Amino acid sequence: MKLGMIGLGRMGGNMAERLRQAEHEVIGYDRDPTVSQATDLADLAYQLGESPRVVWVMVPSGQPTDKTILELCDLLGPGDVVIDGGNSNWRDSQRHGDELAAKGIGFIDAGTSGGVWGLQEGYCLMVGGAPEHVALVQPIFNALAPLGGFAHVGPVGAGHFTKMVHNGIEYGIMQSYAEGYELLTAVDIEVDAKAAMKAWQHGSVVRSWLLDLLVLAIEDETAFKKFQGYASDSGEGRWAVNEAVRLAVPLPVITAALFARFASRQDVSPAMRVISALRSQFGGHSEQAIDRRPAESVEAADQGKVVPG
Repeated sequence: MKLGMIGLGRMGGNMAERLRQAEHEVIGYDRDPTVSQATDLADLAYQLGESPRVVWVMVPSGQPTDKTILELCDLLGPGDVVIDGGNSNWRDSQRHGDELAAKGIGFIDAGTSGGVWGLQEGYCLMVGGAPEHVALVQPIFNALAPLGGFAHVGPVGAGHFTKMVHNGIEYGIMQSYAEGYELLTAVDIEVDAKAAMKAWQHGSVVRSWLLDLLVLAIEDETAFKKFQGYASDSGEGRWAVNEAVRLAVPLPVITAALFARFASRQDVSPAMRVISALRSQFGGHSEQAIDRRPAESVEAADQGKVVPG
């Protein structure tokens, strides 16, 4: 098949290459002219030729995706299909589907997982859209996904909703591994955390690809120690928690993992400063605060001794 790929970054560029390896013709467009085969979106649409034309959008969610799809509305026509493979909000995808449908253009929201390893390993695809549109571009999905890694999960919006849940689960798994690693390295006996996690890769019920990546990350201790412990969130975790509140579905693990990322960005936690101050006020606990008792009284209290007065 012939396909237009908009956005040739870490994901889009590798996806275009995997498709070419499967003998599909890919015309790429990117703001970087050194990697682009089209001068602009109009040129991309022209090079794709006659309908049905297929365009895969792989740009950041929000305004960049909105702008791209609105421009495609004017460049494409009936029978063409647009696929959004970015991490868009599922409600935005429903809106994009309606905007394109008004012009007779099909729309598929393709939740895509695989990261920088997808070129070799393939991409897990969870797509939403009309069956006839999915069937039209199925050869593209077959080339990108590994065996068993494709699912048509429902109508427009269902693909990105599923990817949102997927990423929320990812938050929870990553946080659990991180906490386990910290506990292994904090205990007051000598535990080889690296050896333990390597063993978990084989036969353990907690083995996973994320665990494999963690073992790779901690293998080089010098490089690992350079990480600052600052964790961003790309949106899907927040959206998942918001949807859980709306639907009254308890997500304690995913919510806690999201909040842990927020905490990682604070040099000094205002909340924990309050806790420290309160402990000093009601219990006389000395935590870098002005203590109201003599130092010897604090030390005795910490040892469980009765201190007069």
